[in-house]
Amino acid sequence: MIEAVIFDMDGLLIDSEPLWQQAEIAIFKQVEIILIPSMCLQTKGLRIDEVVEYWYKKYPWDNLSKLQVEEAIVNKLIELIHLQGKALAGVKEAINYVKTKDVKIALASSSSSKIINAALEKLNIADNFEIIYSAESEFLGKPHPGVYLTTADKLGVSPQNCLALEDSLNGVLAAKAAQMKCIAIPEMSEFHNPKFAIADIVLESLEQLNDNIWDLVNL
Repeated sequence: MIEAVIFDMDGLLIDSEPLWQQAEIAIFKQVEIILIPSMCLQTKGLRIDEVVEYWYKKYPWDNLSKLQVEEAIVNKLIELIHLQGKALAGVKEAINYVKTKDVKIALASSSSSKIINAALEKLNIADNFEIIYSAESEFLGKPHPGVYLTTADKLGVSPQNCLALEDSLNGVLAAKAAQMKCIAIPEMSEFHNPKFAIADIVLESLEQLNDNIWDLVNL
């Protein structure tokens, strides 16, 4: 029985993946790493410190510290969120639908609290979540299940009675490792990736969340 629904944020609620790519491409250029959007997908769903570490291991630099690169990407992303951030299709409708189910509602994101706050402020949806939790407080980010296990604990709900809504493969892996039900809503370029079969259900959009889907994950 589903007692809580936990939303991811980036790429699920806010169309931030293109903004992440813009920020990463701009800042990594400062350390002479030339990224293209398809390369950014390699780190989709990871925490920013893990993204920076990923590229540092491949192409070490010495003109900026890793922390400086992290902070620059975060600041650039927040700037872009304020300028260009928009909700993905079906966000408010999905949140309102979940509210009709008498379950707890939370948000669990790999993004830092600063980014979460900027995005939720831009979309004006923060008041819908009982718990808002960032993986920055965890030893490891997604695909490690820690962010989901801690969120479930804060909600006072067993992970087995939680439903996670995710867009990234790393997020789906984290939710399933936490023994949660998971609905994946990948971006269209990844929709046919067979690895998403680990999710309980794969949808094209939050707009497809309805009673039939709810009943399937509640079996």
